[in-house]
Amino acid sequence: MKITTALSLGFLLGTSYLPGVMAQQINGVPGSPSATTTIDGKQLPPPPPKFGGVIKETAKDSKSWWPPRVVPPKGAPNVLLIMTDDQGYGVSGTFGGVIPTPALDRIAKAGLRYTQFCSTALCSPTRAALITGRNHHSAGFGVIAELSTGFPGYDSIITPDKATIGTILKGNGYATSWFGKNHNTPGFQYSVAGPFDQWPSGMGFEYFYGFMGGETDQWTPYLFRDHTQIFPWIGKSDYNLITDMADEAITRMKQLNAASPEQPFFVYYVPGGSHSPHQPKKEWIDKFKGKFDMGWNAMREQIFANQKRLGVIPANTELTAWPDDLPKWETLSADEKKLFARQAEVYAGYTAYTDYEIGRVIQAVEDMGKLDNTLIIYIDGDNGTSPEGTLLGTPNQYTAYNGILKIPVEEQLKYYDVWGSAATYPHMAVAWSWAFDTPFKWTKQVASHFGGTRQGLAISWPARIKDVGGIRTQFHHMIDIAPTILEATGIKAPQTVNGIKQSPIEGVSMAYTFDKANATVPSTRKTQYFEMAANRGIYSEGWYANTTPPHGPWILNAPLPPINDYKWELYNLTADYSQANDLAAKMPDKLKQMQGLFLQEAAKYNVLPLDNAQFARAIAPRPSATAGQTVFTYSGEMPGIPDGNAPHILNRSFTITAEVEVPESGDGMIVTEGGRWGGYGLYLLKGVPVFNYNMLLLLQARWAGDQPLAAGKHTIVFDFKYDGPGIAKGGTGVLKVDGNEVRTLQVPKTIPFLLPADETFDVGMDTRTGVNDLDYQVPFRFNGKIDNVTFNLGPTQLTTADEMKVREATARAHD
Repeated sequence: MKITTALSLGFLLGTSYLPGVMAQQINGVPGSPSATTTIDGKQLPPPPPKFGGVIKETAKDSKSWWPPRVVPPKGAPNVLLIMTDDQGYGVSGTFGGVIPTPALDRIAKAGLRYTQFCSTALCSPTRAALITGRNHHSAGFGVIAELSTGFPGYDSIITPDKATIGTILKGNGYATSWFGKNHNTPGFQYSVAGPFDQWPSGMGFEYFYGFMGGETDQWTPYLFRDHTQIFPWIGKSDYNLITDMADEAITRMKQLNAASPEQPFFVYYVPGGSHSPHQPKKEWIDKFKGKFDMGWNAMREQIFANQKRLGVIPANTELTAWPDDLPKWETLSADEKKLFARQAEVYAGYTAYTDYEIGRVIQAVEDMGKLDNTLIIYIDGDNGTSPEGTLLGTPNQYTAYNGILKIPVEEQLKYYDVWGSAATYPHMAVAWSWAFDTPFKWTKQVASHFGGTRQGLAISWPARIKDVGGIRTQFHHMIDIAPTILEATGIKAPQTVNGIKQSPIEGVSMAYTFDKANATVPSTRKTQYFEMAANRGIYSEGWYANTTPPHGPWILNAPLPPINDYKWELYNLTADYSQANDLAAKMPDKLKQMQGLFLQEAAKYNVLPLDNAQFARAIAPRPSATAGQTVFTYSGEMPGIPDGNAPHILNRSFTITAEVEVPESGDGMIVTEGGRWGGYGLYLLKGVPVFNYNMLLLLQARWAGDQPLAAGKHTIVFDFKYDGPGIAKGGTGVLKVDGNEVRTLQVPKTIPFLLPADETFDVGMDTRTGVNDLDYQVPFRFNGKIDNVTFNLGPTQLTTADEMKVREATARAHD
């Protein structure tokens, strides 16, 4: 009991969880090869120690001295930080949802559940807040990188004065690694040209295995090991990234344990589930067959009842009203019900599958005998459930990203049996997203309401947390995780990193809640602002004020009111957990006080200037290595160029000229961008030249010659004349060989806004998915020689308004 009391006081005073570790300590015989040191951590890396040996003219008369290795404080725990994607508060069974999540259950039963833990409402901002311990605007991520603007709170740059938790733990002797989603690297640094200071390696993670953007295909992911693109699925018919990530993390932990069993690890594990595309293995979909036939309204009632039974919402919580602009289940046709139920089955399978693989990682920690002293933090979602699937859902998310918002139900039903497989890139209808955020209103992207920001959280640490299965109701935020880890490990935030003075960490530690004696003490977080695209909220000691969203994020191009004309709402969260009873009209003075507090916090944390342009701000200029370039030339094999560094052929005329040497039976890809979900390719198929244009699977246009090319040098040209001005117009394409026209075709439409963001521009092969699976299978390497491929781009045939729509769609695809 005395130990428990001492630790509780440590929490309340903000001191280390591990006593006596703040001063630098040398362990072992100083100067010996086995000597280690625990540093005070004020300066990272620490200054080199003064040589303590003796140097004479000869080695015989000299004495060697080894600098001690830096190690964490004695008893410091391993740290496993887990966060899933696009899962609102009502998704997991652990927090009342209808989808079983036994791995999250395991952590909750072995530790604590938190019922007032919040995100920022969007993925990149949440992740920046999580790894830096600073508010998302302070870390430069007021929005996703694709919407960045030239203001400190919005430029998508985590500046060097805001070292991440990875950098801090690595500098204090932890082995650090990152598995899964990044989305905190600015788009203009997203290539082999770097710089790499804001890749995981530059943010303190010695090993990275994952994807750089907001999403990726789970069957053929755009995947990196450190800085190198890799293709682990080739030759593996049952490959899925969700399993591969777990395998890779388990292998890494075992390797670390074998190489240095006493060295604590920090593993940041952030899978793509359940962000679109929803792509679990078939056996996981089958587990949920028929489980959602009751529909989203009945499911919402069921989740709400479960939440009350589990005690993860207060007994007096009200279920918020269903919105008028989303249909009720009983109004749907039989076909609509069949399709929408299937969408939810696949989402549920994806969520359960993701949790299962997380469970394997947790089990591996136990199998190594390290579970007792491992701090496991499992955050269920980086924001609310995603509304980006449109009102009807879609079998190909890139149709929605390109502004095609209503794929007819009868067309979608053609994909019913393969929904979630490699033949689809699917997302679900918005109404499911709203229901999965029970008991709250709204969804991902909406920072003003808890439907966008409330996340389930479970924390276990068997060696320290003894109130197993406990529930904590203190109000906390993503920025509080990093200081919690620091207190638990006995490590202080550094004053300088690489010679740069550090800005203060803005989060507060949650470690005080670990002690049962503090189960019901007031939260140490007294105030927290929320903001995303001018949807605002402010929390202060149980009160919450927020703006009313002008419309749902699934409604595109709707007019927005001036920022100062937004309606405000007011809630007493101590009596109204779900934001069900607006008190603004009854308590105008309290509302005014809260509005003033928001502006105070906004000025303090780089939230200003407020901008409600939402995704339209994507038109703002930002750094680019290829901005304004109209001629691109490549030679030889050159795969893996990111979309942002490739020639952009949409909404303009263009000419591709390929000078190649063709062998007998020439075959293979000359140049391509995109893949199964949309794109183009110029290739030889059994010697015959082909240009294929895949318009989001809605249209396949194919220009092909009549006969194979003879061996030797040839010039192949594809010339496209765009029928602009305007978005997605048609055009006429001419395929030529050695100056002779071999095929001319007109197409009625073209891709409006963007090609698949996680497919690359490839010369000489096709690295991901093919643009026409009937013609070839990847990698389809060209068996001749490519002397050069040149793109000549005409001017973009768009008005300023059209250009804004293009950039807006591009940003949506990366969010």
